[in-house]
Amino acid sequence: MGRWLTSGRVFWLGLFAVTWVLSQFSFQIYKALDARWIIRYPKKWQLPLEDSISSFLDWLVESANVYFFTFREFTRAIAALLEAPYQFLRNLLIEGFNTGYGDSAVQLAPSLGWVAVVVCAIAIGHYARNWALAALVGACFLYLAVFGQWHSAMITLASVLIAVPIGAVGGLFLGIAAYRAPWFNRLLQPVLDLMQTVPVFAYLVPILILFGFGPVAALVATVVYAMPPMVRITILSLHSVPEEIQEAGRMAGCTKRQIMWKVLVPSATPSLMVGVNQVIMLSLNMVIIASMIGAGGLGFDVLASLRRLDIGAGIEAGLAIVVMAIALDRASQAFAERSQRSLPEGNLLQRHPWSSTVLLVILANLVLGRFIPALQTYPDSLTLTTGPFWSDAMEWVNVNFFDTFEAIKVVVLQGLLLPVKKFFSGIPWAWGIIATGLISWRIGGWKLGIMAALMMAFIAASGLWGKAMITIYLCGVSVLIATVIGIPLGIWAAEKPNAGRVILGLMDTLQTLPSFVYLIPVVMLFRVGDFSAMIAVVLYALAPAVRYAAHGLRDVPEQMIEAGVMSGCTKRQLLWRVKLPLATPQLLLGLNQTIMLAISMLVITALVGTRDLGQEVYIALTKANAGQGIVAGLSVAFIAIVADRIVNALAEGQRRRLGL
Repeated sequence: MGRWLTSGRVFWLGLFAVTWVLSQFSFQIYKALDARWIIRYPKKWQLPLEDSISSFLDWLVESANVYFFTFREFTRAIAALLEAPYQFLRNLLIEGFNTGYGDSAVQLAPSLGWVAVVVCAIAIGHYARNWALAALVGACFLYLAVFGQWHSAMITLASVLIAVPIGAVGGLFLGIAAYRAPWFNRLLQPVLDLMQTVPVFAYLVPILILFGFGPVAALVATVVYAMPPMVRITILSLHSVPEEIQEAGRMAGCTKRQIMWKVLVPSATPSLMVGVNQVIMLSLNMVIIASMIGAGGLGFDVLASLRRLDIGAGIEAGLAIVVMAIALDRASQAFAERSQRSLPEGNLLQRHPWSSTVLLVILANLVLGRFIPALQTYPDSLTLTTGPFWSDAMEWVNVNFFDTFEAIKVVVLQGLLLPVKKFFSGIPWAWGIIATGLISWRIGGWKLGIMAALMMAFIAASGLWGKAMITIYLCGVSVLIATVIGIPLGIWAAEKPNAGRVILGLMDTLQTLPSFVYLIPVVMLFRVGDFSAMIAVVLYALAPAVRYAAHGLRDVPEQMIEAGVMSGCTKRQLLWRVKLPLATPQLLLGLNQTIMLAISMLVITALVGTRDLGQEVYIALTKANAGQGIVAGLSVAFIAIVADRIVNALAEGQRRRLGL
């Protein structure tokens, strides 16, 4: 016990005390010593990364060659390859196939029309699982037509139908390569870390420079954003295939190629489909951000509404994205769980009833659509809208509860946000680097300590220390609140199954909402500022804290619970002394995911007035300054990576202590 007090508690109390003193009195120390470098990294020592990166991109675009082509011509060729299938899908889903331009344009064939697409959606739902899923998916697509979102939704769907196969197949092949070659896996992991932690805004600028403004640039950005989970899940799934299955393949005389494609990949298919599901959801989460560089569709509608502060239109377009996300999410999950079924006997129509039905509906729609336009385009006279309802509801809340919201805002600002902000803002950069290294060393070893210190030194040397501290303060407070709310909700969901269905269903809804959608009601209720940003981040990052808490408690071994009951534990003691300690690794994983989501959301909250690294990234996007955006984006990524490694080290240490 004495050794623990000396090496554990004293270390943490001493580190906090020194940090607090330096934070509170750094300005006085600077004045007394006349040493400005104590609180601000000297400008002459800053790394000239912004100019170097911008110059490199200019050289890459203007002068670099790929075989016989300039790099610009090479990227334009890739853009053309992507644009052809994308335009085909747009023609198929919404625009029809035309020849000529302007008044001389002649339609060769109409689009599928809303009736045919809804029938296709129903067929996919029934094929994937049953009539219940078919009804849900069909209702979701019908909602898009009835509520006037069809045109924008089909543009978004065309983007998703291109981005998801590229992301899924590309992630599969990268994962297979990493599985086969450990050296490639070691090289790939840091790249995946950066792809998942660098804010999307940061790489929109170089993508914009390389591919130009338009839907193709948006597709490239979406693939970069959505691919990493597929790579990671592929590696994990292939490693999880039992050795005896591989041995059976080798005994049957399979080559390495055959073992991969006829043994490993088929065995891992259910897990791989989970990766495809993640690619779909991330692609939909990207649609609003991608609209900034020309994607169009529902994302552009939400963004335009946010700029106009049109609460009704913004929520309506946001709900359309949620509805599409629910349909695609449930369908892809069903395919992941689907077992092989034997085909019914009979002729072609009897063996493939849904394929035949869809084909007949499409043909009938193409013929009858020329005479009955309502089959092609949903009639405007039958369109419903919820925009005025949401606008009126928000206005009513503002009128009746404005004083209450302002009082809550003032209390939280003065009692929590401002003191924490003052603490982090006052930490001198040199001590911040040292303290981060010491914390990481203490938790994860000397290698993690050195890596964390170097990453924080990069932030300081880039001249972004002050904004990084604002990012850490906002992220820290938001994660704290999300955890304090989320873990009790997760415990409730695990202990009470009926409540759990409602709570976890609500978390599903929160996870399918695009990040931008949170900003609209938050800004309308609380105006701009740190408090609004915090509320949006908490809502966006809450789901993992709830889910992992519920999952961790449900996964506690039954024999451990029985041992606690046999020892005479009450329900309260069973929860606090048995279940929660054993669920701690899962709780820490939930904390890790909460931090990652909070950091990604903080970049978006720059739109509501935060003065952190997210604002720096957003300013770089508006100015098309690639160097500034990449440096700020790397700074955000380094904060995320340090937090990720520290929390993972805590979780691993807890697993070892519990013998798990």
